[in-house]
Amino acid sequence: QRYLNLIYYSNDIVRKYPKSETFALVNEIKTSLYAGLRNLMYAIKTYNKVDKLKYLNEFDINLNLLKVQVRISHKYKYISTQNYNAWSNLITDICNMLGGWITSCQKR
Repeated sequence: QRYLNLIYYSNDIVRKYPKSETFALVNEIKTSLYAGLRNLMYAIKTYNKVDKLKYLNEFDINLNLLKVQVRISHKYKYISTQNYNAWSNLITDICNMLGGWITSCQKR
């Protein structure tokens, strides 16, 4: 549910980006979001621990990529500082939960 909220928030924000970024940064952000969603769904549905860890690690990579893209958006002033803080907090919350999930899978 939190990841879906991140997708909704991200889609609302990227609509305000300049037209020149529609096929560059906006496309990359959306690609990272939906690839992350795909990996999250695979991780939820997979029972094999090795495969689950593989999907969770790919999901972590997508989240880190998204963090960098949000930082770039803020640097070029496509988003305000308030939007940057809110967006970063959403991503950080998901990263913290993901870290716990990865740790629990490694302990088993």
